[in-house]
Amino acid sequence: MLTPSPPPPGCCCAACLGSPPHPSAWLLPPCEIRLRKLVDEREKMIEQIKKLKSQLDQKNGADSGSSPDGEAAENGNDPNIMELQRDSSRQINDLKFKLVKAEQEVTALEQNVTRLEGHVTRYKSAAENAEKVEDELKAERRKLQRELRTALDKIEELESSNSHLNKRLEKMKSSRGMAQTP
Repeated sequence: MLTPSPPPPGCCCAACLGSPPHPSAWLLPPCEIRLRKLVDEREKMIEQIKKLKSQLDQKNGADSGSSPDGEAAENGNDPNIMELQRDSSRQINDLKFKLVKAEQEVTALEQNVTRLEGHVTRYKSAAENAEKVEDELKAERRKLQRELRTALDKIEELESSNSHLNKRLEKMKSSRGMAQTP
């Protein structure tokens, strides 16, 4: 089994906090793992709210019909029922708050993903442009090196020709000098 790499500094995703990773966690970046975890948590909270509401409805339905103390049930002052209702409503409110918070985090992470995808697109475009410019510069460099070799060959040929002509000129001067001194 693969072992995860150490978390990046400042990362607070599920994989880095030590909770068991999602089966596909090795393929996803940490923000996507966290996003999935938040969505799963949200679904669990919604299901728990539904369960608590159904339990509360069942409790209210069962308690209102079969109360041993008729007067307490009629007035709704049974302390156990009131305590259960307070606990249930407190749990429901807590879960609603957590749900809203999770939805806000999901929205923030989705916006981050969108923003980062924009960065990736821009960086890809910049990299492609840089590669194109690099290829053009390499072609220009090869062309200039060919021209330089051609120019150096031409210079060498001209220097050789110049040297040969200088020798002929010297010979002509020396033969004229000999012809004029009889």
